[in-house]
Amino acid sequence: MKKEERELIDVNSTTSSKKGISGFLEGILRKFRNLSFTFMLAPIALLYIFCMGVSLTPGITLFNFVSEKTVNSPLILRNASLGFSVAATFLSYGFTLIFVVPLVNKILPLRLKPQRASWYSLSVIPWYYHNALTYLVRYTFLDFITPTPLNKLFYQMMGMKIGKGSIINTSNISDPCLIEIGDYVTIGGSASLVAHYGQKGMLVVDRLIIEDNATIGLKASLFGDVVIGKGALVKAHDVVMPKSRIPSKGYKMNKVS
Repeated sequence: MKKEERELIDVNSTTSSKKGISGFLEGILRKFRNLSFTFMLAPIALLYIFCMGVSLTPGITLFNFVSEKTVNSPLILRNASLGFSVAATFLSYGFTLIFVVPLVNKILPLRLKPQRASWYSLSVIPWYYHNALTYLVRYTFLDFITPTPLNKLFYQMMGMKIGKGSIINTSNISDPCLIEIGDYVTIGGSASLVAHYGQKGMLVVDRLIIEDNATIGLKASLFGDVVIGKGALVKAHDVVMPKSRIPSKGYKMNKVS
């Protein structure tokens, strides 16, 4: 987007430049911000209930089976059996969830794209839904399987491009569908990969690209509109700000306007 076009965006506007029904809906969204946004995002709760309910079904089935089979068993044996079935329920929930959530994300008629928009815009809705689904897995199970291949598989199913031989030792990832990781990349523990940032009342969503053989250190933070060159090193705890380009050799940060 050109600089002149960016300056035309009024983040406090209660009207929309869109036409037709989308313009009408966005106008309502901006005029009654808190109420309308809550209403438009309420279906996320229903998606959570669906995803978690489906994922819990195998485990609960097992729990009920064990409960019925041990009803006449000694108390200690029954409690131990139920305890093991609860543990198995949690694991089966997590393993099922990492497949259910990407399927729901794919079915939804919402696609996150690079953009620069007011927080109160219709185009921002896919960003909320995509990350809400990602966070459901991240905060209830994903840390238990990091950095196993299942962690990598989940993000790939959510749209992240990941090359061969790459290791992802973190679950601190947002906007996975806009993140590209090359071959033999190492993502250190608790590093944050976030393909968006907020700026002057705007939400900016852009691609985050990490090229082949790069290394991202422990707890480093990378944002949208960042390119890490081939073989480059981002040191532990470093923060790579938006619009940064780290060249393929050495560690020198170049900013682009």
